[in-house]
Amino acid sequence: MSTVSRHYFGCESLEDDHSFYIDIIEIMQEDYGMYVWPCSIILAEYVWQQRLRFSGVSVVELGAGTSLPGLVAAKLGANVILTDSSHKTEVLENIEKICNLNKLNCRILGLAWGEWQTPLFDLHPQIILGADVLYENTDFDDLFATVTFLLQNTPGSVFITTYHNRSGHHLIEFLMVKWGLRCSKLIDGFSFMPQTKAASLQGNIQLVEIMLNHTTN
Repeated sequence: MSTVSRHYFGCESLEDDHSFYIDIIEIMQEDYGMYVWPCSIILAEYVWQQRLRFSGVSVVELGAGTSLPGLVAAKLGANVILTDSSHKTEVLENIEKICNLNKLNCRILGLAWGEWQTPLFDLHPQIILGADVLYENTDFDDLFATVTFLLQNTPGSVFITTYHNRSGHHLIEFLMVKWGLRCSKLIDGFSFMPQTKAASLQGNIQLVEIMLNHTTN
């Protein structure tokens, strides 16, 4: 069964030029990529609040699922590529339907983390987005192999991700050292959320901006 959820950014009455909404098709199936998770809502809100950073830049969303953060970036004028596992055809097809529903022209790409496929080498994102991609610890090395490659592929680029903080900051610190990265910003995901949105969300969610650590080179 599918439903459509509407997500507002700015004023829900759409009284100003900056406000808009994104409609998301959610499908209640076992696949985690078919509905909107709290980390996605928080990252999408952050993108909207940081909207001046996104106009005209190239953006890749990893593990996009229902793609809310990437779609907000596209609405703000970014050139967006939405990616999810090439094995998840239903997720990729749903992303296409969501893009069409919102009349947004985003490229959709099947991308497996940690695999050096030809499309990966053509990606030069200035901003990489990922909501709740730090979920399965068996995927961490593959994820950060891909993230590190993309950061190296575009000097000055940044990876912005939201995640459920289940083990303090030790996980992020470990991954930063292992992959030669650094956190340029680490904040509580609820610290910038409007109260009306935060009230419906649960969990200890952190937002982190990650860049290459040039001091290790």
